[in-house]
Amino acid sequence: MAGPAAEAKARKVRVTQIGSPIGRPAKQRATLIGLGLNKMHRSRVLEDTPAVRGMIDKISHLVRAEPVEAEAE
Repeated sequence: MAGPAAEAKARKVRVTQIGSPIGRPAKQRATLIGLGLNKMHRSRVLEDTPAVRGMIDKISHLVRAEPVEAEAE
């Protein structure tokens, strides 16, 4: 069972939308929405999981992904 220490060390990734879904297949638009993006130049900080990485790979031409440093709490 993961405790608070494991959650604090969870890696995160910042995903920023850099491309428009206009003229793209519906699956790509749905993937953007699944990542929580819907407008240009908006960012979301998400857990770095295999599912999120797969979504980023599918629409890598529409988003920019960068690791997020640990935040001071």
